[in-house]
Amino acid sequence: MTDNFLQFLIAPHFTGWLLVLKIFFIVLSALLAIGTLVFLKKSSWLRRLLLEDMSDVLTHKQYGVKNIEKVWSKIMARLNTGLESEYKLAIIEASSLMDDTLQKMGYKGDSLGEKLKNVPPLVLPNIKDIEEAHRIHGNIVHDPDYRLSLEEARNNLAVYEKTFQDLQLF
Repeated sequence: MTDNFLQFLIAPHFTGWLLVLKIFFIVLSALLAIGTLVFLKKSSWLRRLLLEDMSDVLTHKQYGVKNIEKVWSKIMARLNTGLESEYKLAIIEASSLMDDTLQKMGYKGDSLGEKLKNVPPLVLPNIKDIEEAHRIHGNIVHDPDYRLSLEEARNNLAVYEKTFQDLQLF
């Protein structure tokens, strides 16, 4: 079969402008194939697609844990700013991350509060603490004058962190 293919490439079955067109398309195909290989080597797409998934498999972590860890580190970095607005935003983002996590776990509901009602206590042993943390989230969102100290923010985020650890996401 390879002999037939090489014979087709080398032997001039075509004459005149058809031969030139054939050679042009062979060269163009070769250049595009080389360009594709160079692009895949230089881009991070292939590396991210294969290597990150493979590292998750080899470390026995759940799929997507790296993304959660990255988001969580950004949330915790907000506490170092010294700004109350950043503390509030950290609480809102942590609550949103919890909501997304429960959604991906298959719990139904329009809000985090509704999803928490569907979660059995065996899955989340500190569900009362999470509900309290979500209540503080509600106060932040609905009351623009709500005051939040750094200590309150740390305690609230500690509840979410413990929950993520219980779910083996950290």
